[in-house]
Amino acid sequence: MLLKAIAASGARGRVLLVDSITQLDAADAGAFVVAGSHGGASSAEYALAQPLAAVVFNDAGVGKDGAGIVALERLQARGVAGATVSHASARIGDARDAWQHGVLSHANGEALSIGLRPGRRLRDALVALVEGDSPARSDSSTG
Repeated sequence: MLLKAIAASGARGRVLLVDSITQLDAADAGAFVVAGSHGGASSAEYALAQPLAAVVFNDAGVGKDGAGIVALERLQARGVAGATVSHASARIGDARDAWQHGVLSHANGEALSIGLRPGRRLRDALVALVEGDSPARSDSSTG
């Protein structure tokens, strides 16, 4: 059974975990989504079908010609924050593992502007966002 669950919520929104980006529906609008899916072209299309605050995929090792992260460019073109966690930090297809262990590896300009920066722990970055903390806030990933 695929996971679909709220992992955190705060004054600025909620973090939704989905093992597959295909699980999104209209009720998920506005969420910060952590998807276990790769960040490929097809994943971008599913993510863009709903108005999301941000979406984080697995970089799937990046792949040939950046195929595992091409979704970030497509999201950026539509003004949506998009990032990936490293495949070395979280299992592909497992949103809970990304939430618990994921380290951001790539981010588009929109994601960078809200504090989703490579090297940060995903959970720390998203909790800060939904709780309304500053994007520049330091987190526990540095110490």
